[in-house]
Amino acid sequence: MAPRVLLLGGHGKISLLMTPLLLQRSWSVTSLIRSSSQVSDVILAAGKYTSNLEVKIGDLEAINSQADAQSILDETEPDYVIFSAGAGGKPPKSRTYTIDRDACTHFINASATTPCVSKFLLISYIGSRRSRAPWWTDEDWAATQAVNNGALKDYHIAKLAADEALVEAVRGRIAEGHAFTGWCLRPGGLTDDNEGGVALGKIAARGIVGRGKVAKVAVELLADGRRGGWVDCLDGDKGVEEEVQRVIKDEIDCYEGEGEPIT
Repeated sequence: MAPRVLLLGGHGKISLLMTPLLLQRSWSVTSLIRSSSQVSDVILAAGKYTSNLEVKIGDLEAINSQADAQSILDETEPDYVIFSAGAGGKPPKSRTYTIDRDACTHFINASATTPCVSKFLLISYIGSRRSRAPWWTDEDWAATQAVNNGALKDYHIAKLAADEALVEAVRGRIAEGHAFTGWCLRPGGLTDDNEGGVALGKIAARGIVGRGKVAKVAVELLADGRRGGWVDCLDGDKGVEEEVQRVIKDEIDCYEGEGEPIT
């Protein structure tokens, strides 16, 4: 049976690019968006693949508890959950914590206790770390700290909390003897240039990547998903499928340097 996907933040730029890629695989997609005014954009993005698409209106700012998230999971019964929503670090900063940290964490924890959900994919960003990545240069780490302690301070705090919540949820589910794959996809600066390839895994901290390529990587990770982990993503010279398969085959996890291995 084809997977059912719950796409949270369905009107975001990456989500709109991801939607047809998910549907092309004959997967069923429920796209959660904030307003009825966004429905036409989601349908347009889906193109000719709308037969397996459901658009649901729901405000992530109203997800105040795990129970709130659970009610949406109970209604949609997904196999996979994608969190590609966020305030983007834009003011007011309270929205960054409400959506990027709190709503995301509630959905992570609800998903980890929902038997039908086997995979959770979170779109984060490459600088969301507590410690220096062992493969980074001094310049990489200095640049990351400057951004995380400056312009993206609240965004960094919120995203890191959600990223770490997914790590703990995966650990907890596995400890209970259940299969649960958690992917944290961590792109660099986002652009609309989708020409060329990608570089995944233990790469530099500084760089850019096209949103369309991030969307493709996300879908490829879900499609294979033999394991989870943190995957950094920048523009590069390798094909998406090739790079995803390399990361999975070589068991590359960019969580290295943050603590004990996830699995």
